[in-house]
Amino acid sequence: MKKNRIIRPGAVFLTVLSVVLALIWFAPLFWLVTTALTKTSFHMSFLPTTPFTLDNIKYVWNAVPFGQYYINTIILVVVTFCIQFVTSTLAAYSLAFMEYRGKALVFVIIFMQIIIPNDVLIIPNFMTLSEMGLIDTKLAIMLPFLGSAMAIFLLRQHFKTVPKAFGEAAKIDGANLWQTIWRVYMPCAKPAYMSFAVISVSYHWNNYLWPLIVTKSPTNRTLTVGLAIFAKSKEADMQWSNVCAATFIIILPLLVAFFVMQKQFMNSIVSAGVKE
Repeated sequence: MKKNRIIRPGAVFLTVLSVVLALIWFAPLFWLVTTALTKTSFHMSFLPTTPFTLDNIKYVWNAVPFGQYYINTIILVVVTFCIQFVTSTLAAYSLAFMEYRGKALVFVIIFMQIIIPNDVLIIPNFMTLSEMGLIDTKLAIMLPFLGSAMAIFLLRQHFKTVPKAFGEAAKIDGANLWQTIWRVYMPCAKPAYMSFAVISVSYHWNNYLWPLIVTKSPTNRTLTVGLAIFAKSKEADMQWSNVCAATFIIILPLLVAFFVMQKQFMNSIVSAGVKE
């Protein structure tokens, strides 16, 4: 005989609360997508009242150089993450296993950078890049983020969980420093890399304030800056359907990536907890 399952009130409450929070989170996204993919209406409503159409997407795409903005954003996101991948890996290995004078101080300084918001550093970063003549370049957008304190901290914690005997065995077999990191430590830190990839890509894809300050021309603007300019322009035509269509164009890659790889994202975030 099957045992009757005991339904606890606490579990029911948490389930209901999770569903309610999910619906609250999903409601703005549902309204944005339906507004972007239906004919323009002169009154706002949560549920679509007009037929399906792609005219809003076509109009927005042709009204603003979103193709150029897409290329700029993809270049910035990919290049920034690739450089962060290398610099953070080497710095994390150094802090985890190498012994040198001032190591503790270096770690404290890196950890303090996690606490300091990026917006606080906008003025000194802008002045430095202005003196270097890099304003209105893609390098100016990327340069302040080529090293990530969060990535260094996450990777250091994961590297320290790997037994030192693994690295010593690799060195005995003739592996150099980079081969040891690549074949021994990096595979053990896949959850940390995955978690940071999600954070880095989403942050730089959605970053608005810094690219707005250091760019002046469409050849270097990102999607978020292009969206803000479009929303204030006459091409928006004061229609929510056009603004929602432009927003939908920007968030579509991240939405697709999340729904396709949501299990991997969740597993990486759960398993990438701070370890010592």
